[in-house]
Amino acid sequence: MTITDVRVRMVTKEGKMKAVVSITLDNEFVIHDIKVIEGEKGLFIAMPSRKSADGEYRDIAHPINKDTRQTVQALILEKYEEMLASEGIEE
Repeated sequence: MTITDVRVRMVTKEGKMKAVVSITLDNEFVIHDIKVIEGEKGLFIAMPSRKSADGEYRDIAHPINKDTRQTVQALILEKYEEMLASEGIEE
């Protein structure tokens, strides 16, 4: 699996969510609504989720293992940082 495109949309309102991202896999499959979040230990991604009947949030799409999650997160955060730099925004 190769991530062939990353599209970052900056969030303009104040808060912990900094951007919403879409990634394309192998030029054939898209995952929308991945969030870039500012946490206590720095930036991380949150996969798209939906609130279930019991009130808990469950991921709609997510990596199966830790290595894949780290690869996806690293690439998304790299693109996010590039966008910040290109727009002259400092965190």
